[in-house]
Amino acid sequence: MVTIIGNGMGDYDFSNISLDLNSFDVIVCDKNFKEDASNILKFSYKEAKEYLIENCSGQNILYVVTGSPLFFSAATILAKQLPKNEVTLINNTSSKSYLLSKLMLNETEIGVISIHGRTAIDLTEFLNKEYTFVVCDDKSINRLNVALTYFKEEDITTTIGYKLGYNDESIEEVNIFDISDKYDLSQPYVLLIKRNFEPKSGVGEDIEFETERGMITKKYKRHLSLQNLDLQANQLLWDIGAGSGSCGIEAYNRYKVRTLFFEKNETRTDFILNNLHNHHVTDSKLLIGEACDFFERCVENPQRIFVGGGGEKVINKLPYLYERLDKNGIMLINAITLKHLSLMINILNENDIEYETHSISLTTYKGKLDLVEPERQLFQIKVYK
Repeated sequence: MVTIIGNGMGDYDFSNISLDLNSFDVIVCDKNFKEDASNILKFSYKEAKEYLIENCSGQNILYVVTGSPLFFSAATILAKQLPKNEVTLINNTSSKSYLLSKLMLNETEIGVISIHGRTAIDLTEFLNKEYTFVVCDDKSINRLNVALTYFKEEDITTTIGYKLGYNDESIEEVNIFDISDKYDLSQPYVLLIKRNFEPKSGVGEDIEFETERGMITKKYKRHLSLQNLDLQANQLLWDIGAGSGSCGIEAYNRYKVRTLFFEKNETRTDFILNNLHNHHVTDSKLLIGEACDFFERCVENPQRIFVGGGGEKVINKLPYLYERLDKNGIMLINAITLKHLSLMINILNENDIEYETHSISLTTYKGKLDLVEPERQLFQIKVYK
């Protein structure tokens, strides 16, 4: 029989466990725990897993994990691999419950992410509610600063919960962009980030984006393009020839994707930067210069590529972009001239890249007199990897 329990908040010890420890044949725990006894086995997770699976039927085992076994713990994964009649799981206080009780906050107001031991940030949870609770490791502050590149200090308020449950615990507001050296970030800590702004609507109007005259994918075409990209949360999108950045920014607002913006025109890049700040876009990056000069320097392959500009240099790179796409990726290419459309099709055909083509013609009517405002015809080429 295996009993899995968390040690709650505080030091690596058993002081918060309300069980008769002497009733167990063996106590298995992480190597960081301080207790020592002849029946205490200190294992790595892999070693603990192997021991519990092998001995769950023959011994009465207590498996102690840190914090709560129900909060970002591998304990639940392990429990599912044991026979149901041989395992009992007992909860204890998590870092989230402990901090929220100290700050008197309602759990329904809180989104939760973990970047402990990982680099990916779940954008479906991050800053989508008024508060975001972040499970951290020593690299998390730097990772968050990268994600918040286009934020101002006043956009968020951050509270650190440092060494929760220890005698020297600290719960106080900090500046995440310039955190004090008073904290040893190798010690246990969590963050609570309060959002001080209202997020933009997922469906933006053209006037919500600063732009050089005409250099924006208009509202309806923007919506159709994003829908045609079949975007999913946390994917990486390359927005090539970004213009005002409206497509990549709305992709973040609506679908919570990460975007690399490529733009060579310095005037337009100023507008993109302003738009990134105004829309509080998270975990994205603007690359200024010829897009083709950056492609090979980008280590991570994208799941989606949107080519909205870049001229013939980018068009000639379409086979390379296709190769960079992740498996099952999609590349959507916009063209407004027959010359570019013909060149794109020729290059794709020469490289045996299959595609489908659509043309979009839109006419809008504005003002009290419903004056006709026809838009330029748009050709779209969609490529599946």
